[in-house]
Amino acid sequence: MKQALIAFALLAAPAAAAEDPHKLALAAGYKAAFLCSGRWNAGQDEASITRDDLTGIYREYQDSVNTLPATIDEAKRTVSVKFSDSLPPRVAAWRPLLGCAQLPPGGGEAALAALPRLVPGLEAPDLAATDAMPWPLGDAGAVQLLRKRKARAALDAVVGSAFADERTTAVIVLKDGKIIAERYRDGWSMHTPQRTWSVAKSLTTSLVGRAVQLGLVDVTKPAPVPQWQAPGDPRAGITWNHLLRMNSGLWTAGPGNRTDEVYVGGALVAQTAATMPLEHAPGSHFNYSNNDIMLAGLALSRTLAKDGGRHAALAFPFTELLWPLGMTRTTPETDWQGDFVLSSQVWMTARDLARLALLYQNGGKIGGQQLLPTDWPAFVEAATMTQPQGRPEGYGAGFWRWGGLGAHDAVPALPADTYAMNGNRGQYAVIVPGRNIIVIRRGFDLPAAPFPMPRFAAGVVATLDRITK
Repeated sequence: MKQALIAFALLAAPAAAAEDPHKLALAAGYKAAFLCSGRWNAGQDEASITRDDLTGIYREYQDSVNTLPATIDEAKRTVSVKFSDSLPPRVAAWRPLLGCAQLPPGGGEAALAALPRLVPGLEAPDLAATDAMPWPLGDAGAVQLLRKRKARAALDAVVGSAFADERTTAVIVLKDGKIIAERYRDGWSMHTPQRTWSVAKSLTTSLVGRAVQLGLVDVTKPAPVPQWQAPGDPRAGITWNHLLRMNSGLWTAGPGNRTDEVYVGGALVAQTAATMPLEHAPGSHFNYSNNDIMLAGLALSRTLAKDGGRHAALAFPFTELLWPLGMTRTTPETDWQGDFVLSSQVWMTARDLARLALLYQNGGKIGGQQLLPTDWPAFVEAATMTQPQGRPEGYGAGFWRWGGLGAHDAVPALPADTYAMNGNRGQYAVIVPGRNIIVIRRGFDLPAAPFPMPRFAAGVVATLDRITK
């Protein structure tokens, strides 16, 4: 009898776990989110999205994502994933420029109709016209290959080594502002976007920098997060700088806190990130945290909305940074109430990522316009607060500090001034200011096989140092 009960328990346990309704809702949201964004941000088919974005994901969702049924509605531009007999399916819906937002679990047609959209009249740029503009605003004249055949061959060999990993989708190398090497996986092009993951944190810092340049934000002042404004709330002393440098002191569920409720659960930035209590004094403890960057984005939205309302906050990334840089194929996505999820949910091409990196290499300037404060590149690179423990990298403000990394064989380490934008699953933009070199790599890395980007970038820099002497 005892053995029979044990056997019954062993058989019942996996079924009970698989039927956890909240986990199923998260898995359904994961599938809806990526199918939606991949389909209408990137123009990919379901098979490609399943192969790349829905494979190698968090283990607790993988089996459910494989089996939950999805319905793609091309006319409505929605993806619905059924997960429950008692609730409507999880739904992600696409909107022009703002990409896909998820409805909350249980949300139906009323929630779908209420999704925020950009104001009428704010139309996307004419892509054919902008593509024809000179680089970096457009694509004309972007590529300037090395003149010497042997030099080109040496660089192409290093770039080609990245594609020994079949999950690499793009590599771009820039020198003195021009693309000197560029390669894509079969079926991909310079106009194919993919999710940035945490490279979006660097974009958030850039948007804050734009607001600083416009006189709207002082990073030394407290960030105006509405939920912290009650008298006596100690979180009211957390500054923009604390948030950008992951030094807020707020509690999170571990380093690099998983924010599944917002990313795939249909929860709101304001109702999750803004509710965390203090664990350390602001400025006294580094904790890599999605919440800190989401809160910087929330504070920026609320600052912008004071004068121009919600639509001004929604338009700001496009009119003040992305389009002035020529980043016409970048899509920052929002939650279902219109707050950008700027810690991860941005879709961007490799060339658009190169444009953002170039803004920093050029001292925050594009053409004759100073988009960022002149000292903003130094600000984001500087390690002015507590640093990560047990990691070789340092951290600035939304950017990682990579100086001294990547040495191997006869290849020296990356120069001391190197800093980088990093994102999950292999999204990288490495900036080497002293050499005027930028190295971009995009991919769909699996958790157990991360791409060795510091080593690769150091190899690119060493090769360029050797062949351009």
